[in-house]
Amino acid sequence: MSANLEDVAFSFVQYYYNQFDQNRSGLVTLYRDASMLTFESSSFKGVPSIIEKLQGLPFQQIKHQVATVDPQPGVAPDHIMVLVTGQLLVDEEQRPMSYTQSFYLVPENINGQTQYYVHNDIFKLVYG
Repeated sequence: MSANLEDVAFSFVQYYYNQFDQNRSGLVTLYRDASMLTFESSSFKGVPSIIEKLQGLPFQQIKHQVATVDPQPGVAPDHIMVLVTGQLLVDEEQRPMSYTQSFYLVPENINGQTQYYVHNDIFKLVYG
């Protein structure tokens, strides 16, 4: 596995969860019209629908604690599949909830620089 693939995956995960925890509306730059989010078995397609779902989650504060980040090459050059596991704390809850989330990242050239957007995003809480 190339170091660049791992670097991109780890940098993305750090940025994504920092943004999610501080200002979910800032995630708008990471999705495109063809992007899809499946959140606890409900699916949302396109930027407005995805951001509306993320901003409408029923908590004020959240803190993600990432445990693992496992990237793999995607089906096209420079595409990256990323599986994340971890725990999250919401509002005043003292017991963390375990979660898993997968991202399929697609590169795009913006002003001569390669940047990645989230084409697919699947989030699940892990019970038991």
